[in-house]
Amino acid sequence: MTKTITIAHGNGGAENNELIQKIFYKHFANDILSKSEDAAVIEDGRLAFTTDSFTVSPLFFSGGDIGKLAVCGTCNDLAMMGAKPKYITCSVIIEEGFSTRDLEKIVKSMKNELEINGAIVVSGDTKVVPRGSVDKLFINTTGIGEIEHKNISASALTEGMSILVSRDVGTHGATIFAAREGIELESSLKTDCASLYPQVKALMDANIKIIALRDATRGGVSAVLNEWARSSDVCIEIKEENIPVQEEVKGICEMLGFEAIDLANEGTFILAVDKEDELHALDVLQKTHVTSAIIGTVTALYKGKVLLNSSWGTKRFLDLPTGELLPRIC
Repeated sequence: MTKTITIAHGNGGAENNELIQKIFYKHFANDILSKSEDAAVIEDGRLAFTTDSFTVSPLFFSGGDIGKLAVCGTCNDLAMMGAKPKYITCSVIIEEGFSTRDLEKIVKSMKNELEINGAIVVSGDTKVVPRGSVDKLFINTTGIGEIEHKNISASALTEGMSILVSRDVGTHGATIFAAREGIELESSLKTDCASLYPQVKALMDANIKIIALRDATRGGVSAVLNEWARSSDVCIEIKEENIPVQEEVKGICEMLGFEAIDLANEGTFILAVDKEDELHALDVLQKTHVTSAIIGTVTALYKGKVLLNSSWGTKRFLDLPTGELLPRIC
């Protein structure tokens, strides 16, 4: 491991994983933390508990802002454990000179997403620091949710299960890049940032047996699939042609030299279900996004690995993203 922290250590990929394992897990190790889920399951499986910090640049982007992102990010982590978001804390670090008008716009965005989730802010903290100490505004949110669907776990995948994605991938990363670089796109491309609890609730109401859920944030779909393959000691085989990607996202990826499955999402999740539930689950997901798709299956071919099958008949391992990718994405 490097002697100093680099931007790459925050990308959700290999470097970030190494940082967490070799420093934080080394000193904070316990049975709950070691499960490495989106939210900790506590109180004998009754509650889910999570926290996240948001430093996105720019603060406002097509389809959202840092406030919407903060509430969606924390509530989505609870939803990925089958929990109904209930209580949120909100802490902000504000740079001296920041516009109160912009701050109120951000807080209103947070309120709107809280209403979608049926959650409330119950505690918070405000710090103002001298100009130049932070980049405008940082937000930390912590959430508690009531678990409605138990035993969702990244370590529960077994051979024969199906892997689905809730919508087309990579739009958040592509949108942030376009906003940051001032690229004018003649399209409707915008972030996928959205609250996912309503979709998860629809799956639960349809009696889908959810095996694993994960929102594909930093590191994108690649990071989620690699984490699942390692946690469950299975091989996950993906059909490249089945992964839904908007044309605008493909174009930006060509400019960057990235793959859409490595880019961050903020309203897209990966779902693992038993084979017999895959079409039912797909039907439920497509009621929200017609781009939902079945993208792969769980096998025992190369345990701990993700195998990408191309439309040309070639195969390659899909590894964790490395390098800087897009910093300050969330």
